Amino acid sequence: MKEGVVMEGAALYRIGELSKLAQMSQRTLDYYTSIGLIEPAERSAKNYRLYAHETLLRLERIEQMKKDKYTLEEIKANLKTWSKVTPEEQISQRLADLHHQLSQLERQVKELEPDIKKLKPRQANQLYTRLVPQSAACIEALMLLMNKGPFM
Repeated sequence: MKEGVVMEGAALYRIGELSKLAQMSQRTLDYYTSIGLIEPAERSAKNYRLYAHETLLRLERIEQMKKDKYTLEEIKANLKTWSKVTPEEQISQRLADLHHQLSQLERQVKELEPDIKKLKPRQANQLYTRLVPQSAACIEALMLLMNKGPFM
């Protein structure tokens, strides 16, 4: 079976094809469409919903946010904000994505704190000595990207 319909240079997928590519059920995609998380790019002559390739990227973002425990309403609000991004704001969006990832890491570290406190001092020290140089280098690179100057 041919994957996708090509119209004016861009691949468009019927819901079954999108379902396979995104590895989610057609029912889920129907639900996401009904609540406005995704929308078809256009309709075929036979009235099939056709979804753009960008919908796959949007579905990946939705799944990631669900893993991060965002509600569907929160996801919809975030996606609405992100969809307003103009080409000039793409760098800002990427920096916002980095900020989101840093927030995730911060949450994960806080979840680990009780377990780290249970370690013997020597074990904790070994973990910190492996982690701190990499983390400091990453933070310094981010600070330079945001024109905040060197971290250390």
